[in-house]
Amino acid sequence: MSVKIRLQRHGKKGKPYYWIIAADARSKRDGKYLEKLGAYNPNTNPATIELDVDSAVKWLQNGAQPTDTAKNILSYKGALLKNHLVGGVRKGALTEEQAEAKFNAWLEEKSGKVGAKVEGLAKANADAKAKALEAEKAVNEARIAAAAPEEEVVEEVVEETTEAAATSEEASNEEE
Repeated sequence: MSVKIRLQRHGKKGKPYYWIIAADARSKRDGKYLEKLGAYNPNTNPATIELDVDSAVKWLQNGAQPTDTAKNILSYKGALLKNHLVGGVRKGALTEEQAEAKFNAWLEEKSGKVGAKVEGLAKANADAKAKALEAEKAVNEARIAAAAPEEEVVEEVVEETTEAAATSEEASNEEE
């Protein structure tokens, strides 16, 4: 039996959500699977990936072949690196402690990169909000400035009509 590590689609139309599974190569895309290894949500930025690295390494050691997308996800989470390090331990090139130390150092570096990306996205979002607020303030000030001369014109017209009424009263008083 040939085993593949692949994605199984869930979620609704336009909002995909995937399970990372180990399944028989002959089974349907959303059909029966041997083991669920994790989940992948591409709708978030950065994409959310939950993966049981040890189970994935176990399947890779037993000969499971990942699909292209699954291989990228396994590489991103370090399962392929851990599989490589386990192979080195088996051949005697590394000890368990050295392999674990290398894997943990790689995980720390990777989490730093992901954290930096999240911070960069949050900063860009805050900058966009600040620019939108400034633009909205400018538009509001322009509206206020455009509305202010109309009020002055109305006041001037009221003053002119009261002056005209006063002069017409004076003229009618003089005629009498």
